[in-house]
Amino acid sequence: MSTPAGPLTAAAAITCATCRACCCRLEVILMGEDDPPAEFVATDQWGGQVMKRLDDGWCAAVDRVTMLCRIYERRPGVCREFAVGESECLTERMALHSST
Repeated sequence: MSTPAGPLTAAAAITCATCRACCCRLEVILMGEDDPPAEFVATDQWGGQVMKRLDDGWCAAVDRVTMLCRIYERRPGVCREFAVGESECLTERMALHSST
């Protein structure tokens, strides 16, 4: 599989800086201690608080030029816990790159 940064050879080579925000297309349910800026919060169909997503599915907090999180210091816990290079990360990378 190839990425914009080159071939994916090992999980150790993956960093958030080279990832192009694959995980930022996932639904992020906000939990008790999460405190992102209100303009990035939406209410889902069941009344829960989630990170707002744009019409194309990307998180509204992602800077579309740099593909970096604009609220990195205030990002939700689930975003903090998403382990770069682990199986969930690799699955999302493959899904994103196979759809482009």
